[in-house]
Amino acid sequence: MPGFVLLVRAREDADAGMRVGFTVTKKIGNAVVRNRMKRRFRALAREHLPTLGIGGADHVLIGRAGGIERDYALLSSELVRALHKAAA
Repeated sequence: MPGFVLLVRAREDADAGMRVGFTVTKKIGNAVVRNRMKRRFRALAREHLPTLGIGGADHVLIGRAGGIERDYALLSSELVRALHKAAA
């Protein structure tokens, strides 16, 4: 099970830009843990969304329990796989 859920929704406007959002609930941990997870999500988005993201769509990363303990490289490969799946 991946450390996050990726939701991609096409917008109905003429803007071709991508938007990204992050959410991590209190079930995951305290504020320090949630903020660390969001920082990791921001780094992943900065790395992969410019090349693999869908233009004119909203991308939302939702943190899951156990995602903070995952290796960054594993999270990165999971995001690449999820973006390829969303594009198909």
